[in-house]
Amino acid sequence: MPVRGFFSRHRILAGAVAPAALGVAALVAVAVAVDSPESRTIETQLTSSVTECHDMVSIAVAGRHDTPDASTVKMLLGADGKPLPAALSGDYKSERVDQVINPAGSVNANKPGSYAAVYIAYPANMASYEDAVAAGAANTQSVMSAIAKECPKTQFSIVGYSEGADVVRRVAMDIGTQENNEFGVDPDKVVGVVMLADAGREAGDGTFLGAKNPFTNPDNFDTKYQSGTSATPGEGVLPGTAGGFGKLNGKVASFCSDGDFTCSAPSNISLLILAANVGRQLNIDQLESQGLNPATGQDVAVVFGQIVFEAFADISSNPNWMQSDETFLQVMLKVSDPEYKPGKTPAPVAEGETVSTDKVSPLAYLPQKLFKEIVGLIATNQNTIPVILSDPYQQTLAPDVGHHFDYWRDADTANGKPLTSAEYAAAWLTYLAQQAKEGKPVDTTAKPTPEQIRAAVDAYMADGNAEGDAAVADGTGQAPAATTGSTESAGAPATTSPVPAAGSAPVTSGAAATPTGSAAVTPTSTVPTSPVAGTDATTAPPTTTVTSTTTTKVPVPNP
Repeated sequence: MPVRGFFSRHRILAGAVAPAALGVAALVAVAVAVDSPESRTIETQLTSSVTECHDMVSIAVAGRHDTPDASTVKMLLGADGKPLPAALSGDYKSERVDQVINPAGSVNANKPGSYAAVYIAYPANMASYEDAVAAGAANTQSVMSAIAKECPKTQFSIVGYSEGADVVRRVAMDIGTQENNEFGVDPDKVVGVVMLADAGREAGDGTFLGAKNPFTNPDNFDTKYQSGTSATPGEGVLPGTAGGFGKLNGKVASFCSDGDFTCSAPSNISLLILAANVGRQLNIDQLESQGLNPATGQDVAVVFGQIVFEAFADISSNPNWMQSDETFLQVMLKVSDPEYKPGKTPAPVAEGETVSTDKVSPLAYLPQKLFKEIVGLIATNQNTIPVILSDPYQQTLAPDVGHHFDYWRDADTANGKPLTSAEYAAAWLTYLAQQAKEGKPVDTTAKPTPEQIRAAVDAYMADGNAEGDAAVADGTGQAPAATTGSTESAGAPATTSPVPAAGSAPVTSGAAATPTGSAAVTPTSTVPTSPVAGTDATTAPPTTTVTSTTTTKVPVPNP
């Protein structure tokens, strides 16, 4: 199916009333995004083109306020020379997602240009959540299809975190369930999908969706993620956006931490789900910064009033509604979904009901209906108060404390989980990149030990000892003496890229050597010669399209 289109939900309704659950709406809606990071700048000079083919490309979609900006970052060029909404990982830095996508760049040491990673540019905000996610999905499609058209042998992995995970899930659903390659990417060319904190996760889902061993490993990587066969409790805060992955089943990993309400919200919190649906249609960025004031209050009133209006319209279109088991809260949940489209399907009649509506007045069912409403409200909100009392915002998003950041610290060797979620994902993608580099079908029996995987990942991320990208091949298969991916200590010449300090994300950029052996040139990088500990340095990949030495400023997020 094609990438879904979304429309603005800020509609005007005269006489709209403000909802009592304003604070909860903002709270739950914000729980699907990362706090806005601070920005700083580093100097780089980079441009690359989709015509520079690689054996494998990782498509990365980071979280809220963590996305390349075309005004400060060099964008990937299409075959026509026009910029696409994406930037190479050497141009843009995501402190968290880098740790998942960049280790696979180690394959470039043996085959320069075998691997590259790009970040998708999209709004990544909460001014209009649905519009932002829709734009992210559309931009991902345009970039992937452009690469696939120019490089039909290239294989893809797709990685998303938080708001970016929502984008990635919808993209993966579209790729896996398409019928006539309308997405522009063959699902057989997508070897792995990684989602960290997916708001669309369904209750009972294991980590590896559609896999033979959904709780332990994907079908193409015979290494355990964890022991045990129990799913993370709860479901995503946006369950209505879930769906199947079709041909990608078995190649999808959805990592979810218990306590991260983005993906593990408990059941029976229907009022909070309603609040989340309201929040998806509000400017949460503005509400978060300004609080409740006449302007933001009016926006909430308009959205909530429109939902109430549509609920009554839906009920009025179903003459058997009073006899049915559907409650008003269920109707509100249905119509508050941003993808709701009014229909003419009548509500189901209560079991055993045989009296036709033209013989009995709907008011005769009012006492029974009110009873169902009260019972339904209580039954579907058993966990609402406990969740509110647990402070879901603090529990989920508190910097370096909230469970939304567990994926980089959730190893538990004593209980059968030797790697963090991020380390496991990085090891899996590194293995897939190795297979792509060798031009072989993925070996599903590959089973390195956890110690070997951890050693490989830790070595790549180690302080001062990480290996960056290999140099561009010079036509003989040998790297030139001075390369843009070589490892040097602080104070190295400007023609090399310093290695990130401890705790920072390493950098991988794709070299320009193509599978077809096209020629490439090696640009230079202008970077600070003495990076400060805890900051990110950058590596400049070569280019076959631009040899300009223009210096640009690249924002580097600090969550």
